[in-house]
Amino acid sequence: MTIAIGCDHAGFPFKDAIKTALVDRGDEVLDFGTDSAAAVDYPDFVHPVASAVSEVTAQFGVLICGSGNGVCMTANKHQAIRAAICWQVEIAQLARQHNNANIVCIPARFIDETLAVEIVSAFLTAKFEGGRHARRVNKMSVC
Repeated sequence: MTIAIGCDHAGFPFKDAIKTALVDRGDEVLDFGTDSAAAVDYPDFVHPVASAVSEVTAQFGVLICGSGNGVCMTANKHQAIRAAICWQVEIAQLARQHNNANIVCIPARFIDETLAVEIVSAFLTAKFEGGRHARRVNKMSVC
């Protein structure tokens, strides 16, 4: 699988651990930055990740910031993106199973690195259940 990843300065400390876990799973990783803990504007890194997923250059995306909110709100501005903030493994699984989320947003200031890696793994291995959930997901887009 190809996974797009991006973060801001608050998410930077988790990015390498998540990338390593993805590569160890056999995934290809498209890294859109940032590459340091220096302050940056998260939309500069979110838009390339969301574009890669919406254009199917990547099957899924991972975004990391302090609260998860900024990256999630920005990603969801893109057509065909269903980004979800996940701070527990079960929430990540349900985001895929029930909402067919295609980008997981990690709140780095509220979880530890080990849990972040577990959340990403759970998100990527969960499968969309379809059925009644597909009907609901199909009602999300206004365009």
